[in-house]
Amino acid sequence: MQHPRKHRRRRARAVLAASAAVAALAGAGLTTLTTDDAQAATARQVEKLDRGVVSVYTGSGNLVSWRWLATDPADVSFNVYRAGTKVNSSPITGSTNYFHSGAPNSADYTVRAIVNGVEQGDSVHAIQFRAGYKDVPISAPAGGTTPDGVAYTYEANDASVGDLDGDGALEFVLKWQPTNAKDNSQSGYTGNTIVDAVKLDGTRLWRIDLGRNIRSGAHYTQFQVYDYDGDGKAEVAMKTSDGTKDGTGAVIGSSSADHRNSSGYVLSGPEYLTMFNGQTGKAMQSVDYVPARGTVSSWGDSYGNRVDRFLAGTAYLDGARPSLIMARGYYTRSVIAAWDWRNGQFTRRWTFDTNSSTNSGKGYDGQGSHSLSVGDVDNDGKDEIVYGSMAVDDNGNGLWTTKTGHGDAQHLGDLDPSTSGLEYYKVSESTSQPAAVYINPANGSVKWKLAACCDNGRGVAGDIYSGNDGAEAWSSSDTNIRDESGATKGREPSSANFLSWWDGDTTRELLDGTKIDKYGTSSDTRLLTGSGVSSNNGTKSTPALSGDILGDWREEVVWRTSDNKNLRIYSTPVETSTKITTLLHDTMYRTGLAWQNTAYNQPPHPSFFIGNKMATAPRPSVYTP
Repeated sequence: MQHPRKHRRRRARAVLAASAAVAALAGAGLTTLTTDDAQAATARQVEKLDRGVVSVYTGSGNLVSWRWLATDPADVSFNVYRAGTKVNSSPITGSTNYFHSGAPNSADYTVRAIVNGVEQGDSVHAIQFRAGYKDVPISAPAGGTTPDGVAYTYEANDASVGDLDGDGALEFVLKWQPTNAKDNSQSGYTGNTIVDAVKLDGTRLWRIDLGRNIRSGAHYTQFQVYDYDGDGKAEVAMKTSDGTKDGTGAVIGSSSADHRNSSGYVLSGPEYLTMFNGQTGKAMQSVDYVPARGTVSSWGDSYGNRVDRFLAGTAYLDGARPSLIMARGYYTRSVIAAWDWRNGQFTRRWTFDTNSSTNSGKGYDGQGSHSLSVGDVDNDGKDEIVYGSMAVDDNGNGLWTTKTGHGDAQHLGDLDPSTSGLEYYKVSESTSQPAAVYINPANGSVKWKLAACCDNGRGVAGDIYSGNDGAEAWSSSDTNIRDESGATKGREPSSANFLSWWDGDTTRELLDGTKIDKYGTSSDTRLLTGSGVSSNNGTKSTPALSGDILGDWREEVVWRTSDNKNLRIYSTPVETSTKITTLLHDTMYRTGLAWQNTAYNQPPHPSFFIGNKMATAPRPSVYTP
């Protein structure tokens, strides 16, 4: 349990750090948002985004929505223009959307902010969702044949977003997986993993071929897209090896080396961590991947299953600037390395190793999940890594372990608005451990748990039901939704997979496969069925990406079309009266969007509660390059 005096000392240090950081930022000529609140945390670096305007045709008109940026004043208002003619009768103050009735799907919109009574210039032109969705053309790589004669083609898989060229608009970074991609437990050769950068108009900026020495599958390639050095353009970080070809055609290491064994596993040869230029795909620096594989059997088996289980994320470990998190292992040994990317160079900030003399025997081993979460769990202004049933502090020291073992899904967020700070819910794969646990992530204390029963493969936490205060938690082994105390509050939903803020209220909807449903006490109501699209990752049935990437704070969902020729973006056609700063400027949500592609994908959660009876959403303290 954290001592109150220790908490006050941490808060005092955070306030002093905030003051120093704000002064440093101002001295560097960077844009900052500051507050007089003595509790203010350090301003954090975020993307300098454009207005992100979208126009979604509904059949009776267009819903126009746009971003309320953290760099906008709190009292900003807006006017909406169609082809230079204002369409709203009075400034829009209470939301960042407007329904223009009777307009055709081809109508051209811009938005103008009003600051201190003065109307500003036009925003970017709205992206038109003429059929309720927007297609981004993509081009599949050519298929091939493995050494044992198995033919394969390619499917669009997980995607991420970042402003790769510094123009204020987000681009997609898309992973292509061969149709013979494997789980680590499955032997056999795979095709190469391919990664593309694609603008919203379909222009491909670059293509990276990870080569024959990176095996393809959900656990092998976790890619992070983020502006790590603060130059206004996102970089892309991935694990590479001999034969990786960057976006300029240059080869990393040996182009002829083939480290695959007769079972298709890659258990020898060099392993690198490479930072790629987001605009060109050029490999800017490669360093040895930490940790090295070492002796394969030391990770839990000798054939190559557990040694190549990788996770990745992004965290503000110093409270102000993002660091890269790259990890290996979770069934037995787990190692997490934190890297800074500054001035074109990697610097390793720290390494956490469950086998080190500091951590060995303390119950940190074997606690990892098939994903990770990032957030300021101890309220010191800096991010921690929640790694399944354990957490690592911002300085690389172990913070806590519940010793409840490995699991497939986990959710870190402000799940209980009646208490300060974050809460954490995860499910367990182990039949000897609690099927689900609800944890105080500040210290790892378990608030409630479900009895051990089974391999509980799905679990979700979010406010889907307005009849209960705060978020609900449920899992595939349970028949109820539960509140923050573990009490049952109603029937389980139709799915336990992803979440999406889709309609006009602040409760979240159920995203599963190629559909979005609204939870109801007797049954769920279908809100969206994707047309001509497919979900990814087998039984996980996840989209390519889901999150607040355009328009107002509601979340878009991106699926691949079934022919793999487009990324199809759906954006909500429903008006809302709620005004929230773009979630891209809440750094916990933004880093959640960055790690969403990691292993078994999970939805992002913001640092504050969004849901029924929510308080006024806080405004982030941030700066932009």
